[in-house]
Amino acid sequence: MDHDSYPDAYIRGILNTVKTIAMVGVSANDNRPSYFAFKYLLERGYRMIPVNPGLAGRDRGQIASALRAFRDGKRPATVMTQLAKGFTEQQIDTLAAYFAAAKP
Repeated sequence: MDHDSYPDAYIRGILNTVKTIAMVGVSANDNRPSYFAFKYLLERGYRMIPVNPGLAGRDRGQIASALRAFRDGKRPATVMTQLAKGFTEQQIDTLAAYFAAAKP
């Protein structure tokens, strides 16, 4: 298989069999293609997991605070508000610890 270009049928087959997608490098910047791809899949019912290496090594408290603000509607964002609205305190703390401990 040519990994530089995938046939549409191949991609369609994957999307028809999965419900959860982790997207590496998704941007929160709404003028980036990854933002629109993420939003498109989220709006079509896929459980999307943003993987943003830019968060690696950041302050745990700042990450947790931002996630709470997204969850509570105090920091509006098209994608993150939707993702964070169901987060529990334990999930927020776990995510913040994970990203804070990750190497940039």
